[in-house]
Formats: sequence, C-alpha cells, structure tokens
Amino acid sequence: MNKSSKISRRGFLGRGAGLLAAGLAAPYFVPAVAFGANDRVNVGYIGVGRRARQLMNLPRGMEIVAFSDVNQARLDEMTERNKVRTYKDYREMLASDDVDAVVVASPDHWHALNTVHACEAGKDVYVEKPMTLTVREGRAMVDAARKHKRIVQVGSQQRSMKECRLGCELVRNGRIGTVHTVHGSNYPSPWECELPGQPVPDGLDWDMWCGQTVPRPYHEELYLPRVRGHEQGWISFRPYSGGEMTGWGAHGLDIIQWALGYEESGPVEVWPELDKVPPFDGEHKGPRCEVYYRYDNDTVLKLDGKGAGGGGLFVGDKGEVWIDRGKCKTTPEAIAEEPIKDSDIHLYKSDHHLKNWLDCIRSRETPVADVEIGHRSATVCHLGNIARWTKRKLQWDPEKEVFVNDDDANTYLERPMRAPWTL
Repeated sequence: MNKSSKISRRGFLGRGAGLLAAGLAAPYFVPAVAFGANDRVNVGYIGVGRRARQLMNLPRGMEIVAFSDVNQARLDEMTERNKVRTYKDYREMLASDDVDAVVVASPDHWHALNTVHACEAGKDVYVEKPMTLTVREGRAMVDAARKHKRIVQVGSQQRSMKECRLGCELVRNGRIGTVHTVHGSNYPSPWECELPGQPVPDGLDWDMWCGQTVPRPYHEELYLPRVRGHEQGWISFRPYSGGEMTGWGAHGLDIIQWALGYEESGPVEVWPELDKVPPFDGEHKGPRCEVYYRYDNDTVLKLDGKGAGGGGLFVGDKGEVWIDRGKCKTTPEAIAEEPIKDSDIHLYKSDHHLKNWLDCIRSRETPVADVEIGHRSATVCHLGNIARWTKRKLQWDPEKEVFVNDDDANTYLERPMRAPWTL
C-alpha cells in the first residue's frame, strides 16, 4: 500500500511510548492463504488482549503481520500460533514500512496516543470504542486523521448492523412523527481505584501500561478490562476510562445521535437528576444518578434506564421505535412494515464493520464510523460524566466544543498527561 505520510524510525520513536490491551480470550485467525486480493493490506495490532483477539477474523484482502503489547507473555503466546513479528513498543511497529494499517485495541487511556502516532506514521486505523478518554483527545485524533489523510474507523460496530440502521432510518424519516423524548440506559460513571498493590508479573512493563496516567500499583483486576465478583477492571476506574458511561454508552449514544441526525454535532444542554438515583447494584461504585440532555430542536434524551444499552427508545407524537444491538421494534408494528422508499433518507449502509474499513482504505472514502462521528459520540458520554461530577446543569456549545461561560466545567474537557506523553 502506498503511504501519503512517511516518518523516519528514529524520529518517530522519539515521540512517545508503548501500550497494551487487556483481557483473556482464545484468539482466532484467518490464515494468510485466505487472502486473495492483489492489493493486500498488512495489519498490525496495538494490544493483543481480549478485544483484539475478537477482531482478528479479518476480511479477505487483509493479513496480520505484526503484534505489539507491553506484556511479553502475551506476545509469546501469540507467536506460538502465528509466525509474525512482535514488538513491546508499538512505535517500533509503526515505523515498519510493511505495516499498512493498525487495529488499536489498547485500554481507553491509550487510544488517542496510539491513533495520533499511527496517523503520523502514515497508517490507517481501526480504533476500538470508546474512541477517547477526553473531549480534547477526540479533537486531536480527528485533526491528525485529516492532516495525514488517514482512514480511521471507530469500533462502533452497531452501525454495520442492518436492524440498527433500519431503526435510525425510521426515526430520521418521520415514521413516528416529531421525536420529543429519547430514553436511554442509565450508564454508571467511573470511580477511583482502591485496589491494593500486587507484584508485577514477569515480562509486563507496568509503567508503560500506565502511560499518560500517574502510575499506581499493579493489580490483576486493574489490568483486566472487566472483572465480575469483586472490582470491575480498568474500564470502571476514572484514571483509565469513563466507566460504563463510555464503555456501553459509546454504543447506545452513538445510535441515538445517528437516529436524531446529530452524529457530527451534539446536545446543547446536559444536567444530572440528582434525586433520581437507582438502587446500588453491588458492582458500580461511581455516580449513578440519571442524566438528561437537550438538543437544539428541543428533543430531550433521558438516561433513565428505560432504553436499551445498545440504543434507545425513541418516542414521537405518532409512535415509538426501540433500537438495541441487532434489534428494532416499533409501536405500532405497522411502522416497521412499510419499506423505506427510494425518496426517503437512506443512511450509510455497511454490512461488515471491518470489511467497510478495508473498502475505505482502498477507495479512500469515509467509513461508516468515521473518526469525527466516533469523537462526537464519545463526547456525549463525557458530557454525562462531567454533569455528574459538577452536579449542575451545563450549557454546551457543540460547534466550539466548550461549556458556555463555565471555566470550571471546561477543566474536565482534558486531563493532565504524565511526561513525556503529550498530544
């Protein structure tokens, strides 16, 4: 594959440091002989944990050629199954000329650095959701993708599910009339990690895993993304993630934004309903009050637990549409029975998320979950967390991406990054 952006190995390695993904799952691979396209795309993985291994069934025309991870034991495990190059520092992999594209499956606090560095190295990117840790990171990722003319697909795979697309088309085409309310899941926010320290396993560079965050003692239940029965893993801890507000919220709120036609914008107001707190579920220790949003057309989005985790319940003056992962239901049922007409709004059609990424790498067209869309969807998640942290109503300017006349709330739009990490 030709690159429009090149960078020397020495120059690039001076920019930042490595990463890692988390979790345990059996990997599955497509052997090299399965790829038949002449313009084969060589793919490297940043992080080879649970989610990365679920993304290794690549479409025909792509081949895995490299892995990077800060855990040597994981790299050794992967090379037992595949004869590919491995790197403990992802920047060395990015400096390789025969890596055309990368899958970023690292923890959330690494997504921005991995993606920006990959764009600077001339690689196209598939970055797992949630795309960002902060709003400012998202804008930096969009800017890097545009500057270096890279294809960046975000792992919001529900956009490639026909049921989700159909539900959004029904809403966009007015089948339920004017939408006045959307109900979503009440996604919990993160909390501070209180796990005690444990010995760092041999071969794991824990300082590199911590990356931009202030290092804290290693614990196996911090190292994994989700752990049931005790703590929740890094996805629930504030230094590394936005909790389930960004974990599952990045799916559900992405679909809500798509259906409402705000996938490249967002709400103008957000507030916490401090007196509406669900009973403690025994797991999530972070803020859990309901959060409401208002869009400039006066549609109100309520994260009140009455909608689906992977979508939402859209209420209009002529009916309702329920969208969840791979599901679409309407009330009355006749709303879904009338086909979408040629003259109606047709949303981006993609039947396979990774295949859409490959197609766009070849055509240089915009993918179904473009980096700008991923940034906007993650921003809605971050706004919900910030409303809970500040405990007050906030006015949001989706064009300038700042809170209006609220310096305190604007301090939450980014987080300090430990040297030498910077964007």
